[in-house]
Amino acid sequence: MPDVKITIRRNGSLHVEGLFTLIDSNGQEIPINKPAISLCRCGHSNNKPFCDGSHKTCGFQGAEAHILAAEAAAAGSGAQ
Repeated sequence: MPDVKITIRRNGSLHVEGLFTLIDSNGQEIPINKPAISLCRCGHSNNKPFCDGSHKTCGFQGAEAHILAAEAAAAGSGAQ
């Protein structure tokens, strides 16, 4: 299978590029007719599993934001 690139967008979707097959929870293939798609991470999309931009208005913060905040707090306190 050719290369697939998945980019985690900060506080946003998973952007998937390349040739891949997307299978739903019933084992059925979801047709993909584009070279790239964005998958919802916030859970608020009205077009799941695809992103519809709802993360911009629902206050979604990806885990990476929490990790960066924890690291900054630890660095500020001198903890490791």
